[in-house]
Amino acid sequence: MQPEVLSSTQLIERCASILIEGKALGWHQGRMEFGPRALGARSILGDPRSPDMQKLLNLKVKFRESFRPFAPSILREDVSNWFDIEGDSPYMLIVAEILECHKISLQKDEESLFGLDRLNLLRSSIPAVTHVDGSARVQTVHESTNPRFHSLIAKFKSLTGCPILVNTSFNVRGEPIVCSPEDSYGCFMGTDIDALAIENCLLIKEAQPPHLLKSYEEQFPLD
Repeated sequence: MQPEVLSSTQLIERCASILIEGKALGWHQGRMEFGPRALGARSILGDPRSPDMQKLLNLKVKFRESFRPFAPSILREDVSNWFDIEGDSPYMLIVAEILECHKISLQKDEESLFGLDRLNLLRSSIPAVTHVDGSARVQTVHESTNPRFHSLIAKFKSLTGCPILVNTSFNVRGEPIVCSPEDSYGCFMGTDIDALAIENCLLIKEAQPPHLLKSYEEQFPLD
């Protein structure tokens, strides 16, 4: 259970590498958010380019239907290069269209699909945050107000060219967003989150004591 204690630079580098590997990362930093959205203080993060990330987070972390959408957190300076929006959206309250240059056109044999078959089609280069209509609920991340989260996304961009992360609230279905480090560790150990960053401490699931593992999957009824 002993965490790795890293410098801020090391933590950002390790977390970016974990995300690039397609893993789910619990992110617990500073004071928690106040409001209806996870904004990068108590968040579960993922790679938006992964066609499997939306399903993975829904089924193995949130324990809910696989089609539920997630939101993108993007560097403020890059937002107009990816979404049809020019201003700020720091509270993840604005829905914007993904620019055509990032969309993937349907093939002829795909145009007649409907329901889950159509939903599961790749619609953009960031499928984990793309709604079925080609939009997304955007959070712009500002260096001046959220420097550590901004640094993580910037490092991810430097390694991948993508200035975006999947950002969803750090909780399971039926529970409130985590508050304390103990809350975060409990959620980490009760789900398939692969790694957990609490301030400058990094915990990897495989290194945790097996007797502390638990499952929230059957604990709460479906919404």
